[in-house]
Amino acid sequence: MAIRHTIEGAEGVALAVREFGNPAGIPLVLIHGWTQSHLCWVKQYESALADEFRIIAPDLRGHGDSAKPVGEAHYTNSRCWADDLAAVINTLGLEQPVLAGWSYGALVSGLYLRHYGEAALGGINFVGAGVRVAVEHIGTLLGAVFAEVVPKVSSDDLGANIEGIRLFLRACFTAPISREDWETVLAFNIAVPAHVRAGLLAAPGDITPELAKLTKPVLMSHGLADELTLPAMGQLLLDHCPVAKASWYEGVGHGPFIESPQRFNTELAEFARSTRA
Repeated sequence: MAIRHTIEGAEGVALAVREFGNPAGIPLVLIHGWTQSHLCWVKQYESALADEFRIIAPDLRGHGDSAKPVGEAHYTNSRCWADDLAAVINTLGLEQPVLAGWSYGALVSGLYLRHYGEAALGGINFVGAGVRVAVEHIGTLLGAVFAEVVPKVSSDDLGANIEGIRLFLRACFTAPISREDWETVLAFNIAVPAHVRAGLLAAPGDITPELAKLTKPVLMSHGLADELTLPAMGQLLLDHCPVAKASWYEGVGHGPFIESPQRFNTELAEFARSTRA
């Protein structure tokens, strides 16, 4: 059963955070992506990982049960993202946590590094990571589908929002997911307001300078069939982060932890243990 926390982030934004698992275990902070929620990590916090690890799953500002302030500046300031994550780590007293940042959540991890460095962390698992995110990278680092998705999901028209999220989610997975899972994922994606999605995309992000400075353990998990953050994005991470170890998933799309949870959970557990060796 989850413990629910409300943590004050940057600018006083209320962040909803769920805690699962073994309170004495190595802390794993699971950071979801753009227009998602903590619910995307259900195959981790309802798995054997919870027997060994202390699992922390925040909803990013603008997502899930967290506050959703109106105004682009709440989402374009890199310091806000860094301070939000720092607030979660500090408020919950997490010692040397291992971050697992998915997609935009990987970018958030990098923004934390920009402002706080790596000293407080045990290691980072970058999952389908967006390490260089801007409209001009659509088709090279980001999937071509974003050219159609972004205008729709940023629109004030609900019908366009729904159509855009459907397109986005179809591009996420290489194999069909169950109807129940599809309905849940669609619901928590569409619950994110259009102004939040637009705000997250308003400022380009590039964490490659932060990757180059890392000395703590790094694992890159990336699907070779990823149509959203292309395999070229994973290679970009490896090119800039000398300490990174790669785990490529053959035939897997944007969410290795959803499509191949047993392998992902095993590798995350091994990686987390290695940070204490």
